[in-house]
Amino acid sequence: MWFYGLAGAVVILDQATKLLVQRAFRLGESLPVLTGFFNLTYVLNPGAAFGLLAGAAAAFRGPFFIAVSVLAIAVICYYHARYARGRPLPSVGLALILGGAVGNLIDRLRVGMVIDFLDFYLGVYHWPAFNVADSGITVGVGLLFLEVMRERRGDGREAAGGPRGG
Repeated sequence: MWFYGLAGAVVILDQATKLLVQRAFRLGESLPVLTGFFNLTYVLNPGAAFGLLAGAAAAFRGPFFIAVSVLAIAVICYYHARYARGRPLPSVGLALILGGAVGNLIDRLRVGMVIDFLDFYLGVYHWPAFNVADSGITVGVGLLFLEVMRERRGDGREAAGGPRGG
C-alpha cells in the first residue's frame, strides 16, 4: 500500500502548492526567489510537457489530454501490480509518475489547463515553468531509466526475482 501512499503524497503536495500559488498570485505574476536563477511565476499550460500541443484547438486538446492521462494512470497501476511489485526502484518511480499524472489530471478537470509555477532560468536560457507533479513524473522516469540500466548491466537480477535464464 505504500505505493499508493507515495503517489497520494505527490498529489497532495502538488495540489496544495498549486492552490497556494492561485491564492497568492495573479495569473502571470512573478516573484523573484533567487535573482537571476529562480522565480515563482503563476502560469497556465494548456498543452503537455514544454507546451506540446498548446496551440491545438481546446475542443480537441482538453478531451485528448484527459483521455491520455486516464489511460496512463491505468497502465501505471496495471504495470505496477503485474511487474513491479516488490521491486523498490521501479515501484518508487511508478508511484511518482502516478502521483504526477493524477495531479495534472486534477488541474485539467478543475481548471482546463495545468497550473505551473516553478520558473528556472540562467541569463537568457529559460526552462519552461513546471510544477510538483511534473517533478514527480521527471524523477520517476529517471528512476525507471536507472532500473533499466541496472538490469542491463546485470546489477538488478536479485531485485528482479533472481537470475534470468538464457
